[in-house]
Formats: sequence, C-alpha cells, structure tokens
Amino acid sequence: MKKDKLLESTLEKAGRKLTELRIQKGYKSHETFAFDYDLPRAQYWRLEKGKVNFTIKTLIKVLSIHKLTVEEFFAGIDAHDNGSAIKSSTTKTSD
Repeated sequence: MKKDKLLESTLEKAGRKLTELRIQKGYKSHETFAFDYDLPRAQYWRLEKGKVNFTIKTLIKVLSIHKLTVEEFFAGIDAHDNGSAIKSSTTKTSD
C-alpha cells in the first residue's frame, strides 16, 4: 500500500510541475496548450492532474516542448517532499 501512495504522490507532483511549466510558457488553459502542441487534450489534463501514469513516449514528447531532459524534470521532484513541484534549482533561464 505504501508503494501505491508513493506513486500517487509522485504523479501528482509531476502533474503540478507540468502545470507550472505550462503557465510559465504563458498558457492559462491546458486545452490551448495541448491543442497548440498537438497533444490529446483529455490525456494532457489527466497528466497535469496526476490521474494517469506517464508513458516514456508521452513524457519525452511533453518535456521536449519545454526543452527539458528527463533528468532535469525529475531533479526538482522529491517523492518524499510535500512542497512545490518545481524547486528553484531546476528552473531554466536560457532558451
């Protein structure tokens, strides 16, 4: 049961981070973001809400939009932390 809670918590944090990244790109709506980047809108909403497990293919596609590597994305997500989804050390300043 503890593993399920850890997975659920990590998915929620990853979703919050995706939401923050989308907002940083200037998108208020997940629907507009998904449409502009040719992502299924319902699936992207579920990713942001932490309601669905990522496939590697989907994760890499979304991270390429934000010009992040998998390592950069997860560096700011601590599975045992209850704080913000994005830590200051992972915010990119160039591009």
